[in-house]
Amino acid sequence: MRSLLVANRGEIAVRVLRAAAELKIRTIAIYTAEDRFALHRFKADESYQIGSGGNPLGDYLNIEAILDIGRRNRVDAVHPGYGFLSENPDFADACADAGITFIGPPSSVMRQLGNKIEARQLAERAGIPVMPASSALPNDLDQVTAIAERLGYPLMLKASWGGGGRGMRTVHGPDDLRSGFAAARREALSAFGNDQVYFEKLIERARHVEVQILGDQFGNLVHLYERDCSMQRRHQKVVERAPAPYLSDMERSRVCDSAVRLA
Repeated sequence: MRSLLVANRGEIAVRVLRAAAELKIRTIAIYTAEDRFALHRFKADESYQIGSGGNPLGDYLNIEAILDIGRRNRVDAVHPGYGFLSENPDFADACADAGITFIGPPSSVMRQLGNKIEARQLAERAGIPVMPASSALPNDLDQVTAIAERLGYPLMLKASWGGGGRGMRTVHGPDDLRSGFAAARREALSAFGNDQVYFEKLIERARHVEVQILGDQFGNLVHLYERDCSMQRRHQKVVERAPAPYLSDMERSRVCDSAVRLA
């Protein structure tokens, strides 16, 4: 790999660019008109504006425009960072079609795990317990209300694609649902290019524990142990602590082994 396009912005892009520079890889950044003075633009060897202004989030989701910059500059690979197109399987496929390496999971994996509804079904098939949830919700609010009542409040309304707290709302009753449903869909569409949302049963005051999995193209998989991500603001993690201090060795082993089994 000799040249890398970073399809992201801000601190995320800066970290990728710094790592690439240490590896002596030529770097290319993209930026919107609104980000023309952003730090990541000046940390890259080259940078190119994407979009014409007025849609600072949507421009970073423009697959064809991003790949056009990549093709014109003959990049070997694209690093999506996280958020935006990082979990979009269509972007991974488009990179492959363009002869550009996508740094991340293959599209088949993202279609299974990037969509939270599909990921839940995969976990169930692997024998991993999951919370009660709905399938993808329809557009009609009356139908959505009926589904919520069947599941029982409180609920979490979640975007099926993407993460980072976008498109997520707590729903304690019909009033929350009426005020939050359309807003959650708009937010999911803006952040991930897909407005699909679903319900999941809410556990209040729960611990948020994650296990990171590292795999390669040869099928090798390892876990990187667990981390506690319970300290959040607006459903976005503020502090992550590893290892989770309240897990016993037996619980830690069970959690990490389950994550590898799912992967």
